[in-house]
Amino acid sequence: MFTTLRRVLALAVTATLALGGAACSAKSDGGSGNGKKITIGYMAWDEAIAASHLWQHILEEKGYRVQLKNLEAGLVYGGLAGGDIDLFLDGWLPQTHASYLEKYGDKLERIGVWYDDASLSIAVPKYVDGVDSLEDLAGKAGTFGGQLIGIEPGAGLTKATQEKVLPGYGLAGAMKLKTSSTPAMLAALDAAIADQKPIVVTLWHPHWAYAKYELKDLADPKGTLGQAEQINTFGRKGFGKDFPEVTKMLAKFTMDNQQLGSLEDLMFNTHKGDEKKAVEEWLKANPDYLKALA
Repeated sequence: MFTTLRRVLALAVTATLALGGAACSAKSDGGSGNGKKITIGYMAWDEAIAASHLWQHILEEKGYRVQLKNLEAGLVYGGLAGGDIDLFLDGWLPQTHASYLEKYGDKLERIGVWYDDASLSIAVPKYVDGVDSLEDLAGKAGTFGGQLIGIEPGAGLTKATQEKVLPGYGLAGAMKLKTSSTPAMLAALDAAIADQKPIVVTLWHPHWAYAKYELKDLADPKGTLGQAEQINTFGRKGFGKDFPEVTKMLAKFTMDNQQLGSLEDLMFNTHKGDEKKAVEEWLKANPDYLKALA
């Protein structure tokens, strides 16, 4: 009996020491999330995917539980406003997401700007001759089979193309905007370029496609796609109070063209389908990046 009791006590002490060691280890690793859950909403734009997976990694290393939700932009903003989503890293202002801010702005917290030279575009491969401006499309509609290849129906770029570009350049009857998804648009672009066929797509900066392919943005003399924009981080109402440490880090978050381009290249080309590996490799190649967020 006493032998059994001693064994039970020994096991209890061992378990207690193990738990204490684990707690000390978590503390020494800087883990401060204590298992708190953060839901990040993102739309299927590549910079949103890259930034969201980057921050999933950063926050999980801090001890938070992070869930990613891939939704159309309107649903992300609605989720933020309703409190179902905590964080969004791809808010385009002042034009692309203006309508969402008008609707939900008073229910969001604007945390910071992490990229300040974003822009919408309509692009063709450089080998497409005689099409250098949006003004050229009406007379060349047949070259592209009367189709402008777009992305998600709920995207701000789609809205701008439908409501401003097509009517602004007299394209409403000549060309049809084919919406589907960003991956589908990129697959169509890749296939067309492989066969040296003409194609016109909705695109944006920053995007890794400009590094992978030789593309030209069509001039927009009427300014239908707006000027350079800022990419913002938004939180739900009360996020800053609930997550002060995370908010402080996010306020310092910035990426330049080289940093974002290299992360996207790893994520969508080198390690396609394995975002975690892409982020880990990128952070190893940029060892000082996290220090700036501390």
